[in-house]
Amino acid sequence: MANYWAIAIGINQYQLFQPLSCAQADAEALEDFLVTEAGFLPKHCLVMTDTSPPIGDRSTYPTKENILLLLEDLAATNWQPEDYLWLFFSGYGVNYQGKDYLMPAEGNPELVPETGIELRSLMQSLQLAELNVLLLLDINRAFGTQADAPVGEETIELAQELQLATILSCQPEQFSHESSELGHGFFTAALLEALRSGNGSNLADLESYLSLIVPKLCHHHWRPIQNPATIIPSRQQVILPKLAVEGDFQPEPMIYPEESFAVALAAPPLDNFSKISAERGKRGEISVNSSQQVKSKKVQQSGSRLVSQPMAETSLGVNTRGRFIPNSSKGYVSRLPANQPSIPFWKQFILWGGGSLLVAGLIAVVFLRNQETFRIKQISSTSPNANVSDRQVVENLPSDSTPPVRLKNQSSAEIVSSSQSKKRNQAVLDLAKMSLRQTQASDLSMAIATARKIQPGEPLYEQAQENIKIWSQMILDLAEGRAKQRQYASAIAAARLITKDEAPYAKAQAAINLWRLEGKQYVSNKTLLDAANALIKSEQASTYNRAIEVAKKVPAGQPGFDAAQKSINNWSEKILDMAKRRAAEGERNAAIATAALVPEETGAYEDAQDAIQKWQKK
Repeated sequence: MANYWAIAIGINQYQLFQPLSCAQADAEALEDFLVTEAGFLPKHCLVMTDTSPPIGDRSTYPTKENILLLLEDLAATNWQPEDYLWLFFSGYGVNYQGKDYLMPAEGNPELVPETGIELRSLMQSLQLAELNVLLLLDINRAFGTQADAPVGEETIELAQELQLATILSCQPEQFSHESSELGHGFFTAALLEALRSGNGSNLADLESYLSLIVPKLCHHHWRPIQNPATIIPSRQQVILPKLAVEGDFQPEPMIYPEESFAVALAAPPLDNFSKISAERGKRGEISVNSSQQVKSKKVQQSGSRLVSQPMAETSLGVNTRGRFIPNSSKGYVSRLPANQPSIPFWKQFILWGGGSLLVAGLIAVVFLRNQETFRIKQISSTSPNANVSDRQVVENLPSDSTPPVRLKNQSSAEIVSSSQSKKRNQAVLDLAKMSLRQTQASDLSMAIATARKIQPGEPLYEQAQENIKIWSQMILDLAEGRAKQRQYASAIAAARLITKDEAPYAKAQAAINLWRLEGKQYVSNKTLLDAANALIKSEQASTYNRAIEVAKKVPAGQPGFDAAQKSINNWSEKILDMAKRRAAEGERNAAIATAALVPEETGAYEDAQDAIQKWQKK
């Protein structure tokens, strides 16, 4: 039987960021609901805040080391495949060099990679643990740091890629708000109300409720709009225990009852917003803009939180209550359009008129130059009962029936290699004709599915089968390349696209099993190395010595061992450098004591011993 776990992290008092007001209350309230009303076992719900009590002899103060070690211990000793995990974080987040980081209590805006928790690593470790994960990220965007992009964009891509259920509190370009009147952030207040009112047993209902209530709260409290978003994996899952789902929720008085939205006369009306939201729900509309880029802004530190941008067009259904219900097999990413400033009608007319003419002209040019490509895409959407001549146009996979010509002094191996090269080039060309990319495993999988539609006996069948072999091998090559870069979750996701009917299937399955093992080892060893890094304090040789002892626990031959050894040698050099500086300042006894902290079997050990003997003679 699957167990339900929850980790709620809320940080108000940061050492190097502006304090927050409601993060701790958010974490505590969610944990209280899950235990008292949702049926989670108290021993399976852990809270990490500024004032949370220790668990046995272990501190729950939300530092990087404490958070990572807690996750590592639970993964190693408690979690089982198919267990459920709610992971809630309320605090600051930073994007640095394209990577998103959660900032723990001691997070340093000037040392983001060293002091932050990398979300890619965290999400990959959760995916490798084979848990049913629900990530709840209420993240403040920290300005005035080394951040070079809005935090959240990478997280959204990762959640889509790894198929992790994720709810984020707002768009990267929006702000997330707190309220002393509510005692919570707007997102968490709406989340708690959704769960208490019985609207949170599944992600679709929860997404629909949050997308309606949070913007209403913003209107009511005179704050800029904040639109939460939900990334729903293709495999639907119940997010609350059966005890809570099957039992009848007794709705408690709302944190903010509906009548409380009756704002003063001067306040902006909510009727239009409600009608528009309801109308969109009925039509199943969704705004899709997978290529949107948001420029980084330099503003004073303030609260702005994550939200997703859509990754793929999604078909929507409607339930009896008018909520969006994703039914696409590709997973679902919600996004509401941001508010647009009012533009005078005459400007809109000029912009739309001129823009329409320009777009029409471009479409005409592209269409005339690419008639065949357009025809391919148009016919490929027809029913599978298309006749043979139509299928030839759809697939456009010419066969290479010309026998290879043997050149003088050319070996059989060279002829075979040349033939294989021609076949691969043809397969790549056929991908281009279908507007697909050879660097994307999903595109290659789509090409294989298209080629399988060609039946035996049809003119292009042999060429299609050859392409399937090549494309499936290309998928495996991409997966192996990702694994070499330690992107194990992405490698496994790609290799899973290879089906039983394809030649590399057995090899792909063996690789998946190996990468699962290596991935767990890598995450475990990276956690050790991160914990070692967290121990280090500048100009304190003893902290480097302790970090080396922790890093030594990374086993030889496992992923991350080379990185650990590099760090160990670097830290031993740092200790020796400190010893030499103290000797130069005339503090020979201190220098000897410092050099003695260089452990054996490190790069600087021999030099440290020589230096100690030299200083002792003096």
